Amino acid sequence: MYTLFGRPGWGSVLVEAQLAFYDLPYKLEVVDDLFKSAEARARLAAVNPVAQIPTLVLPDGAVMTESAAITLHLADVTGSDALVPAPGDGARPQFLRWLVFMVANIYPTFTYADDPARFVADKAARSAFRKSVDNYERGLWAMVDQAASAPWFLGERFSALDIYVTAMSRWRPGRAWFAEHCAALAAIIERGDTHPKLAAVWARNVSAEPE
Repeated sequence: MYTLFGRPGWGSVLVEAQLAFYDLPYKLEVVDDLFKSAEARARLAAVNPVAQIPTLVLPDGAVMTESAAITLHLADVTGSDALVPAPGDGARPQFLRWLVFMVANIYPTFTYADDPARFVADKAARSAFRKSVDNYERGLWAMVDQAASAPWFLGERFSALDIYVTAMSRWRPGRAWFAEHCAALAAIIERGDTHPKLAAVWARNVSAEPE
């Protein structure tokens, strides 16, 4: 049994969707808002010192963090190439490139902009910082859009990249922005929303439009 520390609508959805896709048994340990609750941060820090989600406890008790690492690990333990192209597959280099791109470049923009006070001491400068980070994020998504194929990111095959795009599109800058500015990703998002193996996960993780 896997234990996933997460919160509906937050980054834990990236791992929860994969656990559901592979039909792996798991339980969800819901944590309170980590920005607002010191108790929630302390509770999670006992498992993951940086108190971030997703945090996944494996059946043997080992702890994994970092969603890209978890993505590759789950493919390994299931022996499946359904979400991750196998070594030797011509699609694997691009899969790895864009998986790490989304995790290393786009995901941190939420870390910085969700609570600018953590990084900018001057209150007057926080609004400009947030605006700059949000604009930078939009530029990154435009790069991803240019790289995307159809009907899925890698073409005919569904992959974990489509899970990332579908889930992260619910955060800033929001679905309306993708529809207007990123046609390829918007089409993937529309298809990803209706994937039969992920419907229950999406329903549990729908949140309001991002701020």
